[in-house]
Amino acid sequence: MPINRSFVRDALRDSGCASIALNERSAMFNIDTLINDFDKTLRVFHGVVASGRASPAKGLDDDVMDVKEKQHSAGLMRVNHVGEVCAQALYEAQGRFSRNATLKKQFAQAAREEEDHLAWTAERLNEFGSRPSLLNPLWYAGAYAMGALVAHSGDARSLGFVVETEHQVKEHLERHLDALPVQDAKSRAIVEQMRDDEVAHGAAAQALGAAEMPPPVKAAMRAMAKVMTSTAYYI
Repeated sequence: MPINRSFVRDALRDSGCASIALNERSAMFNIDTLINDFDKTLRVFHGVVASGRASPAKGLDDDVMDVKEKQHSAGLMRVNHVGEVCAQALYEAQGRFSRNATLKKQFAQAAREEEDHLAWTAERLNEFGSRPSLLNPLWYAGAYAMGALVAHSGDARSLGFVVETEHQVKEHLERHLDALPVQDAKSRAIVEQMRDDEVAHGAAAQALGAAEMPPPVKAAMRAMAKVMTSTAYYI
């Protein structure tokens, strides 16, 4: 049977158009994803996110605080805000690079709850007339890299990293409860709720099969956290 050259030519042309259209749609998807990720990251830096839950500070009144006490509370809440910036980066990276659908869902859920913390601490900083850390891009990048690294090390280790992180964050928040001025009822309420949420996130990760982190890794995590908290209090 002779080949219908016109038919073949039209088919090739249509196929080429479809391929080009598919590539254009793919490129557009990648660009849209990049823009959305960039916008989300900027919002995280500045705490411009909507909380799903009302702030624990809502309806509370602070007792009178002097200037030094307000500055101290603002410094502590700036540190806590940085912690939430890092939490967003960690969960984003761990969820993106995990191949386990259950883990992806867990990381996404935890990230949404951490967004509440991000919004609450940003609001409290604004009430103090203060600002987020100027080094938030650096903290975010470092946490994202760490999240990607542990995600590639396997699900059990990735979950173990969450468990240890949340354990150390719980200790950190309890120290802040001791350090915050007694009169600062709003900040204390926020930190208490954050602590309870972090404990729940750690327990959820443990239940999914977390592996114990080696002592040297735990020590390194504490050292990095010390640098971050000491710096973010001022900058």
